[in-house]
Amino acid sequence: MNAASMTGMTALSIGKDIKLTSAEELEATLRHIGATRYHSLHPFHKLLHGGKLNKGQVQAWALNRYYYQSTIPIKDAVVISRFRDRATRLEWRHRIEDHDGDVGSEGGIERWLKLTEGLGLDTAYVESTEGILPATRFAVEAYVHFCREKSPLEAIASSLTELFAPSIHEERIAGMLQHYDFVNPDIMSYFKRRLTQAPRDANFALDYVRTHARTPEERASVCNALIFKTNVLWVQLDALYHAYVEGNIPPGAFVPKAS
Repeated sequence: MNAASMTGMTALSIGKDIKLTSAEELEATLRHIGATRYHSLHPFHKLLHGGKLNKGQVQAWALNRYYYQSTIPIKDAVVISRFRDRATRLEWRHRIEDHDGDVGSEGGIERWLKLTEGLGLDTAYVESTEGILPATRFAVEAYVHFCREKSPLEAIASSLTELFAPSIHEERIAGMLQHYDFVNPDIMSYFKRRLTQAPRDANFALDYVRTHARTPEERASVCNALIFKTNVLWVQLDALYHAYVEGNIPPGAFVPKAS
């Protein structure tokens, strides 16, 4: 499977002409999707990591992204509910603990709130999600709906954006610490922790879909699930760019204070 044979892909699917006949072709296609559609390629991230945004724009990104981060354990609980297989539930369960934390241990949501607090946002306001963009809410809720309504195989496949996450976390840590005087290492702890968590999770999900997607149709559904997830991430940045770079903030959404 080479890039030339993937030109039939659309914004929704890999296309009807691509027939994946092996786990190797499946993985190659998944990696192609990540290389061409992961949100690290979005113009908003180029601005964020390159130090081209002001503090209010960075606040808007962190505020909206909180809704996604805080919904991940809900999504993962939905995924667990799809499986009667105990081993899969046990494997997936640590993802909820990674984000929610446990008694006496900090989770990813708390680390994200460190980021928003460090950026000067009121925690109660962040947790209320009253100021997020409508598109953020719609995209994140669509992700939960997808994991509830599609097959268990597709629910797991949709998490495969984690294959590509470490590189964006490394770029984000380095870029934001270099370019923004209002960012320090302590408030970037969420991303540092994900450098080890994401590869572990991605490796399990990749092994799972390689093993359980046994037909060309099932392999296509896995790839289409990943395309859907890249769209979920991409559209959130579209909305942020439209609102906070181009200046089209919808009524009631967060408005940064003037510098």
